[in-house]
Amino acid sequence: MAEDSYDFVVVGAGSAGAVVAARLSENPAWKVLLLEAGPPNNSVWLHVPIGLVKCFRNPKFNWMYQGEPEPNLNGRRIYAPRGKVLGGSSSINGMVFVRGQASDFDHWRQLGNTGWAYSDILPYFRKLESHIGGDDEFHGRDGPIQTMQADWRNPLTEAFIASAQELGIPRNPDINGATQEGAGYFQLSQRNGVRSSTATSYLRPADKRTNLSIVTDALVEKIEIHAGRAVGVGYRRGDQRSAAVAIREVIVSAGAVNSPQLLQLSGIGPPELLSAHGIEVKVALPGVGENLQDHYACPVAFRVNVPDTLNAQLSTLPRQAAAALRYLATRRGPFTVAAGVVAIFAKSRPDLTHSDLQIHFFPFSKDGDVSDRLHKFSGVSAIVDQHVPESRGYVRIRSSSPSEAPAICANYLAAEEDRATLVKGLKLLRRLFHTQAMRSYIEEELSPGPGVVSDDDLLAYAKDKGDSTYHLCGTCRMGLATSKMTVVDERLRVHGVGSLRVADASIIPAIISGNTNATSIMIGEKSADMIKSDCR
Repeated sequence: MAEDSYDFVVVGAGSAGAVVAARLSENPAWKVLLLEAGPPNNSVWLHVPIGLVKCFRNPKFNWMYQGEPEPNLNGRRIYAPRGKVLGGSSSINGMVFVRGQASDFDHWRQLGNTGWAYSDILPYFRKLESHIGGDDEFHGRDGPIQTMQADWRNPLTEAFIASAQELGIPRNPDINGATQEGAGYFQLSQRNGVRSSTATSYLRPADKRTNLSIVTDALVEKIEIHAGRAVGVGYRRGDQRSAAVAIREVIVSAGAVNSPQLLQLSGIGPPELLSAHGIEVKVALPGVGENLQDHYACPVAFRVNVPDTLNAQLSTLPRQAAAALRYLATRRGPFTVAAGVVAIFAKSRPDLTHSDLQIHFFPFSKDGDVSDRLHKFSGVSAIVDQHVPESRGYVRIRSSSPSEAPAICANYLAAEEDRATLVKGLKLLRRLFHTQAMRSYIEEELSPGPGVVSDDDLLAYAKDKGDSTYHLCGTCRMGLATSKMTVVDERLRVHGVGSLRVADASIIPAIISGNTNATSIMIGEKSADMIKSDCR
């Protein structure tokens, strides 16, 4: 076995891991190894925004996990795409850039996680971002990730914002500003028609450093633990197995699925699970792989009578060619559309202090997921999800083989509150499309359809047609060591193991009110600062 020594070994070059490696390598005295199971970030489809359609079910860049039968969704298996490429999910996701609400992070602090209140993490959100427009108090101007407001704007998108105002939901010009509640245009991690991923924004500038080694197509199989301390990792590239020694620390940033999987394979996790697969228990941590959270969304779709949709503008090969030429010439048009144009954050009940529903409005309609064909007529759609679901699931290894995908079950809609809130969200969506602002554009409700009326009908529809929003998190929960189901402390050190941290969306103790990618990048920034401070 070939063996090399580094100060730090970072496992996973995704939304957080790429940030950790890039920031640690800023110290020229430290030698950093970054291991990524996927390939380099070279394909054009990883940079053109509409490429998310091409990557959604592409095994070259995507783990393409399939969930276990969901007990509350009539046994349906929910697809769980995860990035497997430099930049991870930031290279293949929908580019929607949402931070969540201040109360989300203040709740993290209330759970005992010192240093994670909103006032503590806002500087890191500002540090990572280069934003066009907005208030300097909330946005950075010279950070690595370039962000902007969605620029697909036309009478339909303005009408949808007006429909929210008609229902008493205020227009909000900055959903990542002083308050999240309201209706406005999504902010996106792109600029000038090009995706801004952690691969392009962090790793590309850092790649020239001689103290940073980036190894792709490297599947980490095990964390080596000796005398209660992580001392390195074993990994495989093709048929060749290698080992890397970590003099200072191993940082696991493999994401909400692969981070708990790797810990479990390394003997860190629920003793019964590990023993069942013949794995020696190094550290008994029952919370590893538990506490899985995700946003479960339900769609509506409508046929419209105007051509201001992707359906109309990409309906024929000549129109697709015209859109491609427009993109090449101007970096604008249909090829820049992300997974959401208009955002609405609203309350399901008037007595709530914060919004608990998120709506994505799309300028297209289709029958299936992102990878399916658009309808041949002009249509629009929207989804609604509950911000903070109570339902919890798990990620658990199926065997001792690193190559076998783990079992993933989010346990969607297990909680009564989740079911009731989603039904209220569907009712709100319908009301938005039947306002005076939208009514003149609507020809027909395609789904759920006029036959779906009662609360029971809506819930049945949600169980049959709802889907993940791909915001998996929480499986290596951050919290006090005295709490039975936590995995890392407030400095992201794994309980009971020296020189080992986890830094990615898996450490999130309670899911945030919105898309999770921006928070994952923030976790990378903050963890890098903590490591620098602890390892002086």
